[in-house]
Amino acid sequence: MSELSQNTYQQAVEGLTQGGVIAYPTESCFGLGCDPDNKQAVEKILALKQRPVEKGVILIASDYSQLTRYIDDAQIPQDKRYQVFSHWPGPFTLLLPIKQGVPDYLTGRFDTLAVRVTAHPVARELCRQFGKPIVSTSANLSGQDSAKTAVEVEAVFKTELDYILPGMIGESDKPSTIINPLTQQVFRS
Repeated sequence: MSELSQNTYQQAVEGLTQGGVIAYPTESCFGLGCDPDNKQAVEKILALKQRPVEKGVILIASDYSQLTRYIDDAQIPQDKRYQVFSHWPGPFTLLLPIKQGVPDYLTGRFDTLAVRVTAHPVARELCRQFGKPIVSTSANLSGQDSAKTAVEVEAVFKTELDYILPGMIGESDKPSTIINPLTQQVFRS
């Protein structure tokens, strides 16, 4: 477990379970997160960020098994599986085929879902304790710089968040690379 107390994680998980929006450190910035199965919580994040639903969101997880509720694993060909799993855990967001029934408030206008197995110890432990992935989007207003500290998160979102999980961001100075490992197309590097 990371350096934070069990009580700190319990408060964050409680916020997620109750449909709240929380902030937490990731590899390159603070993220805003919520339960991906709670449409109202996802809509709250999008409203806070002023982000259109058509763009979709990223889910982060502690391991790949947490993503299998959302990802159609059978659509990942055997010869492409190395391309998927060799990127994780780490700062790589992959666009993978979705299972039938995954809501478009997660995928936006796309037929894939952006997912990442995070290497950040706090974010990874948060997902592990929550028992499933969380929505992860940078803590900023759309088009603005991402928050790098809890203080910056508070300055932008003031009292609109349910909890801020403390911690330091990772050492990366850029957002995660976004790749479709089935087509090798890179969308953000």
